[in-house]
Amino acid sequence: MTENQSSETVGFMESKFGKTLMVIVSMILVFAGPTYIVYALAGVLHVNLMASLAVGFALFAVGMVMVFYLVHKKIIS
Repeated sequence: MTENQSSETVGFMESKFGKTLMVIVSMILVFAGPTYIVYALAGVLHVNLMASLAVGFALFAVGMVMVFYLVHKKIIS
């Protein structure tokens, strides 16, 4: 008697949880990065305004790269 045991491992991007988490993280980076993070850095933590704007722009750019990746992989249509 032989049993066919196939242990299929699902990667992070193939699971529903992974796809959902990547979409949520990318949207947080796109929308909250340039607004609330800049406000928190400049207003609350008293970081230089130009430095906080640079951090906000960097977070926006990372979020947009993630969105383009998700569209390319057809996770977001």
